[in-house]
Amino acid sequence: MSAGFGKVVPPEMPLTDLKIKNLKPKDKAYKIADFDGLFVLVTANGSKLFRFKYRVDGKEGLLSFGKYPAVSLSQARLKRDEARKLVAAGISPSIEHQEAKALRNAENANSFEKIAALYLAKITIEGRAPATLKKFPPLSPLQTKILGGCRSKIVRHQHLWANLAEFE
Repeated sequence: MSAGFGKVVPPEMPLTDLKIKNLKPKDKAYKIADFDGLFVLVTANGSKLFRFKYRVDGKEGLLSFGKYPAVSLSQARLKRDEARKLVAAGISPSIEHQEAKALRNAENANSFEKIAALYLAKITIEGRAPATLKKFPPLSPLQTKILGGCRSKIVRHQHLWANLAEFE
């Protein structure tokens, strides 16, 4: 028994899209295995969730890939293959995913809007002359619309043109 979901039912052959579509909910959640650690968890309410079970340094881990049909069987297998490469290198896919998410959040914190607001606050606290402060007003609604959410390191001309076109 594992995680209270019952035993993993070994397949006669790997899962197919049709087999997943035809899976019906039961009183309790159950698992249907694909291969190489990938399985579908069918919950009592009928959700079909792709999961990947792995071991790194003797510790078991479980990674969720998403809900079927939003994530297809082929997408889940690709994600499983990527995760297996990490496991083979002795890296936990769950920890790798958490670190990548933290990095994305840190990068998104560096938007033009936030940097401009921080800079204005900094020069205000430093006691700059009122004439200097007038040169750096908060971002206008147009600037916020075009650049506000952009990460400071990634601004592409397509992004600028697409947003400027709305104001022509």
